Amino acid sequence: MKNIDSNSKLVYSTELGRICPSCEKQSAECICKKKNTHTVPKSDGKIRVERSTKGRKGKGVSLISGLPLEGAPLKELAKKLKQRCGSGGTVKNGVIEIQGDHRNLLVEYLEKLGYNAVKAGG
Repeated sequence: MKNIDSNSKLVYSTELGRICPSCEKQSAECICKKKNTHTVPKSDGKIRVERSTKGRKGKGVSLISGLPLEGAPLKELAKKLKQRCGSGGTVKNGVIEIQGDHRNLLVEYLEKLGYNAVKAGG
């Protein structure tokens, strides 16, 4: 028999399926997810546009973080930004990734849309 830590929580049961570690209910009946569905990520009011190459084999992307949007509005803004830059991209964990180094163009466009955008990093 395995030694189970007192802090460990059950996350899967063959009888019930996936179990939420916070409320210890089935995923379909989880109350934690329902509470957090419409929360806007906390921000200091500045939209940061930075360049990153980590984990991308040297290929650079422009990261836009700190936006007070989530879900469909965030994806719609990402679509507009990708069209403006003429490149691809995605939305991951509330951060928009645009392929290539388009920081100047993105900051200018976000300011035109009324956001307080700044270049971050070097």
